Formats: sequence, C-alpha cells, structure tokens
Amino acid sequence: MEVLRLLRPWQWVKNLFVFLPMFFGRRMGDWVCWVASLVVFCAMCLVASAIYCLNDIVDVDENRMHPRKRFRPVAKGTVSCKQAAFVSVALVVVGIGIVFALSPLAHALDIVAIVAAYYVMNVAYCLRLKHVAIVDVFCIAVGFVLRIFAGGVACGIWISPWLVCLAFLLTLFLGFAKRRDDVLIQQQQGATVRANAVSYNLPFMNQTLGLLGAITVVCYILYTVQPDVEVRLGTQWIYLTSVFVLAGILRYLQIAIVDEKAGDPTSILIKDRFIQICVLCWSLSYLAIIYL
Repeated sequence: MEVLRLLRPWQWVKNLFVFLPMFFGRRMGDWVCWVASLVVFCAMCLVASAIYCLNDIVDVDENRMHPRKRFRPVAKGTVSCKQAAFVSVALVVVGIGIVFALSPLAHALDIVAIVAAYYVMNVAYCLRLKHVAIVDVFCIAVGFVLRIFAGGVACGIWISPWLVCLAFLLTLFLGFAKRRDDVLIQQQQGATVRANAVSYNLPFMNQTLGLLGAITVVCYILYTVQPDVEVRLGTQWIYLTSVFVLAGILRYLQIAIVDEKAGDPTSILIKDRFIQICVLCWSLSYLAIIYL
C-alpha cells in the first residue's frame, strides 16, 4: 500500500491531457485512436510516477517539514530511498516498454522521444530547476504540452497552436496557484517548504494569477472565433462554451485567493463541485456543438 501511495495514482488525472488532441480533432469515435491514446496515457502515468519517486527522494528533508507532504512514504520512512529509486527506474523501463510493445514502430519512436524529453526535463526539474523561481512553473507547463504532443503523435493528429497555447497558459495558472499555497505556509507557519518560495510574495502571486486567468480566457475566446477553427469544426457556435471556461477560472481564483486552498489542483478537480460542473458543462456543450 505504501508503494502505491508513493506512485500517487490520484495524480494520473493530469495525463488525461493526452486525450485532448483526439477531443479537439473530432476523433472521439475512432477506436484505433482511443487505443493509441490509452497506451500513451499508461506510459505517461508510469513515467510521471517515476518522477514522483525521484522527487520524494530529493525532497525528503523539505517534505518532513511540510504540513501535508510529511506523510508521504519516503518522508515518513515507510519506504526507503533505495526502494523508491528502484521503483522509479522500473517504472521508466516498463513505461517505455509499453509504448514499443503496443504502438506501431513509426509512432513508437516519436512517442518515446517525447516521453524521454518529458523525463529528462523533469529530472532536471527535480535536481535543479525547481529551485529557480518562475522557471519551475514553466517546466510544469511544458510537461503538459508534451503530454498533448504525445497524444497527437499517437493518433496522427496535427496539434493546433491554439491548443498548445491554451494548455500552456492554463497549467501556468494552476502552477502559480499552487506556488501561492507554499508562500502562505511560509508566512503563516514560518517554515520554508520550498526553497524558491522566498522569491515570491502574495501581491506578486495575486497579480500573476489574475493576469494568467485573464489571458487564458481571452486566448480561448479568440480560439473559438477563428475562421479556420469554424471551418475545421463546421460550426460557428463554439464561442458559447466560453462561459464555462470563464466560470471555472473565476472559481479557481476564488479557491486560491479567498479560500486559500489551491495547494493541490488535482484534489480540487476531484472534490470541488463547482469546478466539476464547469468541466462537465464545457465538455458536453463542446461535444454537442461539434458532433450534433
């Protein structure tokens, strides 16, 4: 059970980004695309968990001072650093093996290259880049973009620059909201839970979140009214879904700034009913507009 907690399977929801090319590319009815995306999803889940293991090893001392992270298996001492390292290496090997075993060779090589880029970047993040303010959040956002490219390559779908920009901006927004939580802990408890938290403060975080939230919404609206998008999707009504994007962004700002509970974006997605309703309504309305 402790090894399973080490893998953080609840964080695998982040890898659903590999399905976005299929969603935006109108390939939801293509079972071959579903299988290819599922293979990439499984591989990304394993490699992401390998990174979590490495991160817990590197951050073991910091995590022991964190109010929530101190309960992680390595920080708590129920899983040793050597065991976590072994699990990390095994996960990478199995993840890459899945891609080669279940994907066409032409796609497999490209997918593995993207997965390898994701892994190398995150190793650099764990060892050094996470200590560099702003760069650390950019690394997280690039990781989500790489997930999208992996899903696109698996299905042979062209990735729109609009989709790349939206994914990058949204994950930057979520990443800085999470960093705001670290600043709060530092101010309220006097404990430095992240080395680069001293490079941030609440006024900067609040302005950054407002800026990124606004840019993300504007970018999405611009995407929905592009003539080439209307031609490709065969409809001019996509802009109507913008209301759910705006509502979701505002709710997340409320959680981060008013409730001060933005430390775990995945947990918020799983637990917050308002966010869930926004995501569900956006998905259903988008699908209804382009497929009906």
